[in-house]
Amino acid sequence: MLLTGAKVVVPGGVLDPGWLRLALGRIAAVGSGRPSPERGEQHRELTGRTILPGFIDLHVHGGGGGTYTGGDPVEVRRARAFHRSGGTTRSLASLVTAPLDDLLSALASLAELAESGLIAGVHLEGPFLSHDFCGAQDPRYLLAPDAEVLNRLIAAGRGSVRMVTVAPELPGAIELIRRIVDVGAIAAIGHSNATYATATSAIDAGASVATHLCNGMRPIHKREPGIVGAALERQEVVCELIADGHHLHPAVLRLVFTTASERVALVTDAISAAGVEDGRYRLGPASVQVVHGVAHLEGTQTLAGSTTTLAGAVRHAVIDAGLPLAAVARAASAVPAQLLGISHDVGTIEVGKVADIVVLDTQFAVEAVFSGEEWQPAVR
Repeated sequence: MLLTGAKVVVPGGVLDPGWLRLALGRIAAVGSGRPSPERGEQHRELTGRTILPGFIDLHVHGGGGGTYTGGDPVEVRRARAFHRSGGTTRSLASLVTAPLDDLLSALASLAELAESGLIAGVHLEGPFLSHDFCGAQDPRYLLAPDAEVLNRLIAAGRGSVRMVTVAPELPGAIELIRRIVDVGAIAAIGHSNATYATATSAIDAGASVATHLCNGMRPIHKREPGIVGAALERQEVVCELIADGHHLHPAVLRLVFTTASERVALVTDAISAAGVEDGRYRLGPASVQVVHGVAHLEGTQTLAGSTTTLAGAVRHAVIDAGLPLAAVARAASAVPAQLLGISHDVGTIEVGKVADIVVLDTQFAVEAVFSGEEWQPAVR
C-alpha cells in the first residue's frame, strides 16, 4: 500500500507532503514528494491529512464502556478496541488501588491478555500511595510499601507488570522502588506528598517516571519544588501529562514541554466512560460521576481520571496549547516506546518498523488506523 499527499511526522521533523510505502505489516519506504504507485499496489491519496506513529498509552483504566480494572477479558477487549479506534496501537492496562485479592485476580487475568498481545502489560497505580494525595484512589485499600505484597503482585502478573507507581515518602518506599527496578519493572512516583529531597532519593534509587505530573502530588513551591521540581530537573525521568483540557492548564503543558521536551509522555488516564455518555461509572471500587465529559468522584470535585483518547490529547496539545506537532507526536509515541523497550519496532515512522500509524483529518480527528496489516477506518 502506498500513502501519499499527507504531512508525515518522522524523527526530526515533518515531511510535507510525504509518502509511505507499507508491505508485510512493516514500513518499507518513507520520503517526501509524490511517487507513483508500483504495479499492483494499493494507493491512498491523503492530501490534507496528517500521518503520525501509532499512539502508546502508558496510563489508562478503560474506555468505550469497558474497564481494565477488573481484568474481565470482555471488558478489556471493549476498552482496547475503543482506544485502538482512537489511534492507540499499544497500551498498558492500569489498575487502581483495590482489595489485594481483587488486584491479584485482575492481574492473573490481564497476564493472559498480555501474553496474547492484546495489551503491552500492566501498570499498578497503587496500592502503595499517599493518603494525602490519593485522588480517586480508594483510601480504604491503600497499603504501606511491603516487599512481600509486591512479590505477590509481580508473581500474579507473570511478567506482565511493567510499571508500579509508589509514593516515595512512605516508610520503606525507597527500598520498594529498588525492588521494582530489580524485577525489571518501571518504578514511577506519584499520588504523593513527597518533598524534593525525597523525590530525588527515589530517582537515585531508580524511579524513572512521574505519574501524571502536577496531578495527585504536592504542588511546586518556590522553596519546596517537590516531585514536580525533581522530575523536571532530572534527565532520566519521563513526565506523564494528561492533556485533556481539565487536568492541566495549557500553559503548564507548554512549560513542561519546554523544560523536558524529550521526556514527556502524553497519557489519557481514561476510565470506562471515555467515548460514551455521561452518567455513573466505577473506577475500581470507587463510584464516579461524569458530567459534560468530566469525571469526578461522586459527590466531590476530585477528578477521577479522564474521558479523552490519545488522539484527543494530541489535538488539545497542538491546537489548544499551540505545541509543535513533532514534539507532541514524540510524546504520544516515541517516548512511551523507549520507556517500554519497544522502540526497535514502534514509536516512530521509520523504514523497517511495524506499520503502526494513525491518519488524522484536517481537524485532527482520527480518520483511520493502520496496525500491522489491517487498515481500520475510524468509527464516527
